[in-house]
Amino acid sequence: MKASIKDFNHGILNIVENIGLLVIGIATVVAMSSEVINMVKALQVTLSDLLLLFLYLEVLAMVGLYYHSGKLPVRFPLYIAMVALARYLILDMKAMDNWRMLAATGSILMLTIAVFLIRYGHVKFPYPGDDVSDLKEAEHYRKKS
Repeated sequence: MKASIKDFNHGILNIVENIGLLVIGIATVVAMSSEVINMVKALQVTLSDLLLLFLYLEVLAMVGLYYHSGKLPVRFPLYIAMVALARYLILDMKAMDNWRMLAATGSILMLTIAVFLIRYGHVKFPYPGDDVSDLKEAEHYRKKS
């Protein structure tokens, strides 16, 4: 009886999780399409437009990786944060004072160090039950998408 309730709850959570991932994926594709349409209408592509498209691609890669492996590496949100901060710097650089610019670039540096430390930790000290080949396969999947 207990096992069947647990399996039922797990099944419901799995369905909700998949619906949430589907909504995130669809919303990202709609936002990306909207951005491409705006670029075509303006007959111009700026660096901030490209960085925004990279943000959308990272979100899609994160969703795809989660579907593929069932795991979400912490690095993905960190990559997204780095690109978002770089886009922020590019868009508002002229209006920023020196301290705000220094804070944003320092934040990117800290996120980069965090990604390095996390990656180093996963390679040198893998979690028990974590197969290193799974991590390599996930990284290979990310590079392909």
